[in-house]
Amino acid sequence: MTDSPNRPNGRTAHPPPRPAVIEAVRLQEAGRLAEAEQAYVAALRADPGDFYALHQLGLICCARKAYADAVLLLATAVERRPDSPDALCNLAVALRGLNRDAEALAACDAAIAMAPDHAAAHHNRGNALSGLDRPEEAEAAHARALALDPDNAEALYGRGNALRELRRFDEAMACYAKALTLAPGRADIRFNVALLQLLTGRLAEGFAGYAARLAKPEFAELRDRFAAPAWQGEEPVAGRTVLLHPEQGAGDTLQFLRYAPLLAERGARVICAVTAPLKPIVDSLAGLAITVVVWDRTAPPAHDLHCPYLSLPAAFGTTLETIPARVPYLVPPADRVAALAARLATGAGGQGGGEGGGKGVAREPARERRGGPRLRVGLVWAGNPGFANDRHRSIPLSTLAPLLALDGVQFVSLQKELRPEDETVLERCPQLLRLGETLRDFADTAAAIAALDLVISVDTAVAHLAGAMGHKVFILLPFSSDWRWLSGRPDSPWYPTATLFRQPRIGDWTSIAGAVRDAVQGLATP
Repeated sequence: MTDSPNRPNGRTAHPPPRPAVIEAVRLQEAGRLAEAEQAYVAALRADPGDFYALHQLGLICCARKAYADAVLLLATAVERRPDSPDALCNLAVALRGLNRDAEALAACDAAIAMAPDHAAAHHNRGNALSGLDRPEEAEAAHARALALDPDNAEALYGRGNALRELRRFDEAMACYAKALTLAPGRADIRFNVALLQLLTGRLAEGFAGYAARLAKPEFAELRDRFAAPAWQGEEPVAGRTVLLHPEQGAGDTLQFLRYAPLLAERGARVICAVTAPLKPIVDSLAGLAITVVVWDRTAPPAHDLHCPYLSLPAAFGTTLETIPARVPYLVPPADRVAALAARLATGAGGQGGGEGGGKGVAREPARERRGGPRLRVGLVWAGNPGFANDRHRSIPLSTLAPLLALDGVQFVSLQKELRPEDETVLERCPQLLRLGETLRDFADTAAAIAALDLVISVDTAVAHLAGAMGHKVFILLPFSSDWRWLSGRPDSPWYPTATLFRQPRIGDWTSIAGAVRDAVQGLATP
């Protein structure tokens, strides 16, 4: 990422860096970044336009992920020396850190215009194109970088990621494998290998490698917080207390709670720690050997062993053939089911049913209802906008307009949080009953699901909840889906009642909307 003091190829030669900056570079290359930073700051006080100090300090900010500072420094460096492809290339890295991919692409293009054989600029261009959801072009950019620098682990990793998005899985795995021979310590590459193994159904290998996530800095808490050992499947659990705890989203918890009864069958006392919105529905798992508590990271309950939910498949040696897929394993409280069914029958809004209760109640079959719709369908079209991959999984509500126009179907929004653009569409869809905004927790959502004939959802926790309840669910997936849905299948071995609808092309939700409309129409036809 460093620049050189002058450039041949017909560009203007520049004076070499000052001795103070040379000394700062020496400190930087020795890994003494705090001292180097101080030296660059001092150099900039003496000369605010010092290209080398601006550039190198920008690199330090990139290394610290202080991308806003890095952009300011590197953009200033580019202003001082617009003929530096290295500065432009590194500016692209900083812009990518701020998700400003279009600007990063422009910076790389400018660098390549000056230096067509600049391998790092081609690689960074590939990363920017991936961020812009243009994987075919990204793959070509990384391939060009590798033609110029065949043993660049970063470019191999980037090309592997682009190939995975294109569902060219064998080629992606080959790139990852070579990258790991060059950089065997890279936990992020090993993690992506595991994700690809899971996606292609190699579950035993994939779940074993999935533990590489715990080496990431953001998972330090899972490595360091617990005094008791982590359970990895080998240690006997009979007579011991095993704490299961969340690490990622609600959907992950809902999916892998299925392992708690299996631990109890081995004689363990199981504590299922979950977030507060999940507890009222997960309480249906509670029994003599299973306790459900609200998760408190600062004060976990007493235990002998612990295990994150996402580590349970590896601990049980799960393969495609041994996925524990008995459903339902979650059941909403009966009083909430009755209250939500009454609200749906009258089309009423307001708050959900009361607390409490027993297990589930039977639903009235759609085609036996008198004077009402032949089919009641719950709908979730968007996930949490703060999720890094949300732009791929969420669907504009307007895209589903043909589905909402079906006769004989009462659509019920289970969407808890609406986006500004949703309101305009909802105003034109009075037939869509807005229930989601009144649902207090996952038990309310489960009660609503129990009163429906079908749930249609993008890849969110609601899809997992419907599957865990053994309820009929259509799950709408992007072209390159999450590993848990595998690849190319219309069904899910995790959820026997699920049907998967996959984009035929990147970004093509319109085709999915048409396919789902046809499937729902078939169900609604007498």
